[in-house]
Order: sequence, then C-alpha cells, then structure tokens
Amino acid sequence: MRNEAQQEKNLIEVEDLRVSFFTPAGEVKAVDGISYSLKNNEIMGIVGESGSGKSVEAYSIMGLLQGSGKVIGGSIRFEGEDILKYSKDQMFDLRGSKISMIFQNPMTCMNPVYTVGDQLMEALLCHNKGMKREEARKRAIEMLQLVGINNAEKRVDQYPHEFSGGMRQRAMIAMGLICHPKLLIADEPTTALDVTTQEQILRLMKSLQERTGMSIIFITHNLGVVAEICDRVSVMYAGHIVEQGGVEEIFYNPVHPYTKGLLASMPRLDKLTKERLIPIDGTPVDLLDPPKGCCFAPRCKECMKVCLQQRPPMVNVGDADHISACWRHIAQMRKEAERA
Repeated sequence: MRNEAQQEKNLIEVEDLRVSFFTPAGEVKAVDGISYSLKNNEIMGIVGESGSGKSVEAYSIMGLLQGSGKVIGGSIRFEGEDILKYSKDQMFDLRGSKISMIFQNPMTCMNPVYTVGDQLMEALLCHNKGMKREEARKRAIEMLQLVGINNAEKRVDQYPHEFSGGMRQRAMIAMGLICHPKLLIADEPTTALDVTTQEQILRLMKSLQERTGMSIIFITHNLGVVAEICDRVSVMYAGHIVEQGGVEEIFYNPVHPYTKGLLASMPRLDKLTKERLIPIDGTPVDLLDPPKGCCFAPRCKECMKVCLQQRPPMVNVGDADHISACWRHIAQMRKEAERA
C-alpha cells in the first residue's frame, strides 16, 4: 500500500502494467507486469533491445495505443490519479499540457504541409482556447530560440523539409515543451541523428530539464546516453523490468545477467587495450509463446533449473533503490543468510 507521503513525492507511479496486442496468431504480451515510480525533477532511463516493450509502455501512458493494443491490467497514477480511467476528453486535456512526448524519428513526425510555427502554435491554441494567434506565434518563436534554433523569426515560417535532422529534433523538443509539461517522455529521440548532433540534443534536454524542473522518461537502447543524462535506470527485457536502480549502481554493480550482457556488449573508450565486444547469445523471446519461468532464461549462461520453471520475484540487491529479478542472486542471498 502506498502512503500519502509517497503519493505526494512521486509524480507518476506505474503499477503492474500489462499491455497486450491481440493478433490473428494470438495474444502478444508486449508489457507484462512492470512497476516503477518517477519523482519530480528526475530523469529515468528505460533501456532494452528492440521489442522489449519500451515504446509500448510510453504509448500506454499517453493513451496512444493503436489497433489491437490494449491495457489489460495495472494502473498509471499521475499526480495521484489513475489516468487509465480517464475519458477521451480528459486524456486530450492531459496530453501536451501536463505530459508531452517526443517521438522516435524527427524526419517523419512533423506534418510536411504545415509550417513548423503552425505545428508549434497548434498545441498552444488547443490547450489555451482564449489565446490569440499573435501571442501563440510569439511563444513559438521564443521556444525555438530556447532550443537553440538561430534566426527563429524566419525559421518559424519554414516547412519541416527546410530543417536539418538536428533542427527538426530541436523543433520537436520545442513542441513538447511549449505548454510547460510536468512530464516529458522521450522515445529514442537521438536514434536518427549523427553522433555530434546527438551530443548537442542530449545537452539541450539536460539543460532544459534543469531550467524547467520537469521530469523525463528517456527511452533508449543506448547505455551511453543513459549514463550521460539519467538519474535512475529501468532495464527491460521481453515486456518485463529485470533490473532497476540508480545509474551508478546499474553501471558499476549490475546484478541481472541481461544487464551484464548489455554492458559487456557496449564499446568502452576508457580502456587502454583493445577488447572484443561480447554479444548476448541467442535470439529475443517470441512474445506469442513466452517462457514459463524467467524471460531471459533461454539466453542466460547462468541459467538454473528453477529459472525455466518459475518467474523470479523482484528483490533488493544492496542499495535501497536497486532491485533485480534473478534466481541466481536470490540463491546467493539465501546462502549468505544461512551462514550468518
């Protein structure tokens, strides 16, 4: 049970969220019982390989699941209210004004037949019915300047194809922030950009977060990005969170074999000698027919018999905020308890 102090402390609380897609081939459990919370003025990274459920979880928060996707269980509490129970009108008022999202590909997310300024102003005018168009245009120019776009008075009247990839991403960030949301969800916002532009965008987001005090859920498969801007990390695999904790705990004291595998497969620039990258063997889980036990067991080098039969519970692994779901670690904790 959450107490009142915890409710006030956390901006958003996701509890036992389950999302499935019902296809002709069967039920795809894209998100299967994940839980986490996010405080005000905090950045949390959600990492994992493609198909792990990162984006589906984000679309569930925004109420943007398409087609056969459906939330079948759990709750998403934003400022203490379960937004899964909101009506369409309530979700419309919430999106953009209190929760905004930056989508994965800046090249395709903007409407090519409207100017960048029109698309920025649309969000303002939807949530501020009494605002005049001249005032909205002025705010749009200010936001473009805030995200580092030069000559914003001219750029506001240009079309998306006249912007470079990095400028489009900056414009997308401006669109997400123009109504001063309390929560920004960034779904792999730097994937389609070159390394230099990625660095600029990450610094910009961190600077804007510090300036505005908003919280950010940063979805990525790049652990280097997480290390640079995030405070906490949730590692997802096959629709489950397998490990969660502070950035330093996850990077310097990983416990779950999947987290260790991700870190071992990441290039390290601080190494003086050349080292081979170690891939994670096997293939991702078929979510139409997931394993009975631990979702990572078929690919895990440390797999035990119990891993194939039962799903491991989340347990604390040292630090109060560091939790993991792994039978190997649970067995080790039991041995240590017996010795004591």
